[in-house]
Parts: sequence; C-alpha cells; structure tokens
Amino acid sequence: MTEFEYREDDFLQLAGLQHFTFCRRQWALIHIEQQWVENVLTVKGSLFHEKVHDGYSSEKRKDLIVSRGMPVHSRMLGISGECDVVEFVRAEEGITLPGREGLYKVYPVEYKRGRSKPTDEDRMQLTAQTMCLEEMFFTEIPEAYLFYGETRRRECVEITEQLRGQCKKLLLEMHQLYDRGYTPEVRKTKKCEACSLKEICLPKLEKRKNVKSYIAEYVDGDF
Repeated sequence: MTEFEYREDDFLQLAGLQHFTFCRRQWALIHIEQQWVENVLTVKGSLFHEKVHDGYSSEKRKDLIVSRGMPVHSRMLGISGECDVVEFVRAEEGITLPGREGLYKVYPVEYKRGRSKPTDEDRMQLTAQTMCLEEMFFTEIPEAYLFYGETRRRECVEITEQLRGQCKKLLLEMHQLYDRGYTPEVRKTKKCEACSLKEICLPKLEKRKNVKSYIAEYVDGDF
C-alpha cells in the first residue's frame, strides 16, 4: 500500500507548527486569516534569526559542513520551510553529498531567541525539520539541536517515536483546519499575555456573559 503524499499546492508552512503547538487559534489567525501584529518579542526573534542566516549559504570547516537557511519539505507531512542551520558531520557511516568525499551524519539546529521551554512548541518544529531531512536524504536522524540565544547554550533533543507521532498528529489536524478554513474559538490561558495577536484575538471576550446568562441572573436575583 502506497503512503499518502501531499501535492506541493497543499503544503503548509513548517514554521506554523510552532504557532499551532503554542495555540491553535493563533496559528489560524496567522495562517488562515492572514493576520499578524509585531510586538517586542517577535521583532527580537526576527532580528535574531537574521543574524543566523540571510538566505541560503554553506561553508566547510574541516570535517563539518554548515548549511544556513536550507529549504526543506516533506510530501508525507505536507509541509515546506527552511532550517536555520543544518550540520553535516563527517562520519564512518552516513549519507553521501554531491561533490564531497566521505560519508556524513545530518543534524538540524534550530535557533531561538529566548531560553529552553517546558512546553513542546520548539521541539515540535525541530522534529518536523528532522523528518523533512530524513525524507529528503533517505536517512535516519536520531537527534537534533535547539540553540537558545538568551542562555547561549545548545540543547540536544532526542527525536523519539513519541515526538514523531505527536508531530504527525498535529500536522494532520493543521491540514484539516486549513482545508475547512476554520479558526478555533478563544480559550484564554496565561500564554495570551505574551501573544502578539492578543488585541486581535480578544481573549477577554471569553469572560463576557452572553445575553441569556445575563437575563437569567437578573430574573433570579433579589431586587
């Protein structure tokens, strides 16, 4: 049985997976309704990524090849985007590269402005990048890296079956919502305060009483 493959016209933005993991409504506002508002955090994040790469480039350092801004895609997942950095490390086992001698292991490195988070949005984006590279280079990538600008530290992430399964599940849900053109309703959480779209999203509306509740409260009250 042949696995389902998405057409290029149906590819979603890989970077959207981070938005989706953070908040499905935020993702829909950006990727379905095409709404976006900059705040201090988003501007700092954009500037940080500009320092990492400005378009695609590659350089060699002894047994290491560093590619910046590499375009990636997956027909199985239906996504496309780019990796901040992909490192090709020469090894005894690995893949061949055109015009290069020897074999290489592949390691994506995603750069983030802040610090490591207990939530999974960064790891989901990194997992999707890893799965794209595996499909493109016909290889297995057991681990990848997150680099955090605030702490200046690199975090190794094991790309487990659990992460892969969650990634596939979230991407399938993304495609379903995108095909429907559906924006999920407001669900206010602590994360709303840091969201650049909070004025558009209007999370405070969730707490407002509807007319039916207001009338019922008025009728049942002691006046």
